[in-house]
Amino acid sequence: MPESVRRIVAEEMESAAAQLDGAESTNREEAIHEARKSVKKTRALLRLVATELGDVRAKENTRLRDAGRKLSELRDAGAIVGTFDDLRAAYPKERGVAALETIRAGLVTRRDQAMDQAGVDARLKTMAKSFRGMTKRLKSWPLETDGFAAIKDGLEASFRAGRRAMARARKRSRAENFHEWRKRAKDHWYHIRLIEPLWSDVMQAYEKSLKELETCLGDDHNLVVLREKLTSEPDLRANDKAAALAIRLIDRRQKELRKNALALGARIYGEEKPREFTRRMKRLWDAWQAAPKSLQVAEEAAQAQAAPPKKGAASRASRHKAASAGTAA
Repeated sequence: MPESVRRIVAEEMESAAAQLDGAESTNREEAIHEARKSVKKTRALLRLVATELGDVRAKENTRLRDAGRKLSELRDAGAIVGTFDDLRAAYPKERGVAALETIRAGLVTRRDQAMDQAGVDARLKTMAKSFRGMTKRLKSWPLETDGFAAIKDGLEASFRAGRRAMARARKRSRAENFHEWRKRAKDHWYHIRLIEPLWSDVMQAYEKSLKELETCLGDDHNLVVLREKLTSEPDLRANDKAAALAIRLIDRRQKELRKNALALGARIYGEEKPREFTRRMKRLWDAWQAAPKSLQVAEEAAQAQAAPPKKGAASRASRHKAASAGTAA
């Protein structure tokens, strides 16, 4: 388990660094998006083994958090255009929706300015260097515990944190409460993906529900960012009717997303308590460990044949599978 954790972190940090190093010659917006995902996955993994890492986790998490915020500043400018497009697509027959094009043009201009500002590439390369620096510190991480005991506390903590965050969001429907819930749900989703070898049919459905929940909450947060942009920048409200329509649609869409999220959350978190969840994961772990290795190999081969990777994605799929299997080993 210790070496599996180190390997996964090294792979994610190298992936993030490679994306940022090549951002100048490739799709910069996509490179930033992929790098942010690697940062989030790594932070989730640190939470999974937080008990053993102790102070090391706090220090590394702070570095990753600060880097993630810097990337978010650049990412939001690009993602907000996609959020606006999704909003329009959700209500294609809404009267006056054509007038929203003026707002979109303003958002595109801001995106292009953010991506073209001086010094962006230098900032990205500095972050890439810091990510590679993290891999050099991995050998000194205090990781010794093996088996399910290494992740037991982290699994239970992420489930409990998501459950509590959902309760706060249900009680007080505020943007910050739903955003906090989204972060905790994403942690839990990443943790479940890391223990993929344990999955039963029920766990596959569970992972799918978690993914849907994270998507709902992520879309809700993107709309929060879009709404703040519209209300804080006068140039985007030059057409008062278009701006008023956009805000009405945002509010409507958020109500739909939050209703769906709470329904999903009730299924994910409402049927068992944190300790019951952990005990169930332990039973799955024990069953997986007890299964003959020949059966595991046969199952992996069957899965590979049933769902061949898309062109260009083979290496990524291979790395993810190896990482997942290594974490559960």
